[in-house]
Amino acid sequence: MALVTPTLHTPLCDLLGCRWPILLAGMGGVARHRLAGAVAHAGGFGVLGMVREPPHRLRAEVEALRAAGIEHFAVNLIPAATAPALLEQQISTCLDLSVPWMVLFWDVDQRLIRRLKDAGVGVIHQIGASGDAQAAVDAGADVLIAQGVEAGGHVRGRMTTFSLLTELIPWSPVPVVASGGIAEGRGLAAALTLGAQGVSLGSTFLATHEANAHDHHKRRLIQARGEHTVYTTTFDRNWHEPAPVRVLANRVTRGDYDDLKSQGRDQIIGEQDGQPVYLFSTDSPLQGASGDLDDMALYAGQSCGAINAIEPAAHRIQQLVTGAEKALRRR
Repeated sequence: MALVTPTLHTPLCDLLGCRWPILLAGMGGVARHRLAGAVAHAGGFGVLGMVREPPHRLRAEVEALRAAGIEHFAVNLIPAATAPALLEQQISTCLDLSVPWMVLFWDVDQRLIRRLKDAGVGVIHQIGASGDAQAAVDAGADVLIAQGVEAGGHVRGRMTTFSLLTELIPWSPVPVVASGGIAEGRGLAAALTLGAQGVSLGSTFLATHEANAHDHHKRRLIQARGEHTVYTTTFDRNWHEPAPVRVLANRVTRGDYDDLKSQGRDQIIGEQDGQPVYLFSTDSPLQGASGDLDDMALYAGQSCGAINAIEPAAHRIQQLVTGAEKALRRR
């Protein structure tokens, strides 16, 4: 495909109301108002990770973000992984709060997309394959996030990020954002060169002071390289299907608990947010968590080898921008 002339200010920036085409991934529990606000104040686009969160917390997080002066932001939900009654409460809360943007993931719920669009909410849909991309666009999604298999957390598709971009860019009528395997400026520049209008980043923002991830998770991530991540379906306890995730290797991925897994036995390994954390659950350790933290799902993308320190989110964005500008000048 023909390469386009890249620039750090893309039409996506105008659409979302941000300075830089850098989106915070909606990491459940990790991307709360402190991190979303820091990303937005630094010129990126803040996303609140509210997957399966109760409506009162969703409301509090949105209100806290607005109290910090942020009006351009999104709330991330995963409809397929949320109980229908809770999902309806979440959607109603978002509509009541006039949330400007929603980020959706996993199965494409075309009816929900149309409902949000009819209510004046912008829809960003993360997808992992062309079929889901087409379904999301047909339903009215305004932006696509193309997630590659290199990404941390739940992984929808099986293609690499840049291979997926080369499929989507030629036909997509809406902006496409790259996600997976990108943690520094050269990756941002490469995505823009292929025709993406931005990037959505998780691991690089997890390792920041403002992220709500537990310090143990942050330390493990900055010590790791891409080869230390594992693509597995083992962490499926509170998910609607045995979906693949990318995590850092631990005793769970090494098979130390396979007997318990085969027996289907429940085992509480910790606590956070006033709730128990079970072995094999999709819960990653958050600030204030206690218990066997290293046995929890330590999400990390294959870009983790480029993340070597826990830094302020604003510093991380400045590094991305400076690195991308340098790479684009060389080109």
